[in-house]
Amino acid sequence: MCELLGMSANVPTDIVFSFTGLMQRGGRTGPHRDGWGIGFYEGRGLRVFQDPRASSESEVAQLVQRYPIKSEVVIGHIRQANVGKVCLANTHPFVRELWGRNWCFAHNGQLAGLEGATSFYRPVGDTDSEAAFCDLLNRVRRAFPEPVSVEMLLPVLVAACSSYRQLGVFNCLLSDGDWLFSFCSSKLAHITRRAPFGPAQLKDADLKVDFQAETTPDDVVTVIATEPLTENEQWSLYQPGEWRLWRRGECLAHGRA
Repeated sequence: MCELLGMSANVPTDIVFSFTGLMQRGGRTGPHRDGWGIGFYEGRGLRVFQDPRASSESEVAQLVQRYPIKSEVVIGHIRQANVGKVCLANTHPFVRELWGRNWCFAHNGQLAGLEGATSFYRPVGDTDSEAAFCDLLNRVRRAFPEPVSVEMLLPVLVAACSSYRQLGVFNCLLSDGDWLFSFCSSKLAHITRRAPFGPAQLKDADLKVDFQAETTPDDVVTVIATEPLTENEQWSLYQPGEWRLWRRGECLAHGRA
């Protein structure tokens, strides 16, 4: 299985601390050796780094750890290949344009019997994850040829994710740069950090940070991960079928499919 990493914040924030912890699971403290990727939204732009090599050994990952990019929405992924060969085309996150915005998607799990998309959006690689992403965007495009609010969009997203869940394990993160949608089929956790901030210690690396020294009293930062990344903080675990919509670090809506 793969692992996910997401962030929603109310101010541009770097994710180096959490990213460093996740990268250790890509071949050092975990088995996810088949590539990694991370996307940082910057306004309407999306900066994506990907590498089919193990993240714990990747020079590109080391570059990202030395380069504290600040963003309000981030989606990351480390891969343990089940469907599709190990190559750049099969490396998450996947990106497509819809309504003049870059949509970014990453998936954890396996899906059986998902038919390949033959409509407007089609996969470049051969993973079930990218096929699901293309199918989801095709559903959105059919339902809403023109842009709509995320509140109107939510029922389509939840219905699509619920249908993929019937085909196997479907944990995912999806964003258009404004909001971050998370869906849990089996395993997902989140933590929202706000004042008063305190110290945090990574589980997978000897690294500790005092967020009080790195933030302002008005900052709100939510981090989402397949498994909690720190050992001294209280993470909230999703329930199977639970979904949440995040914007600027806050949960706008949530439910259970």
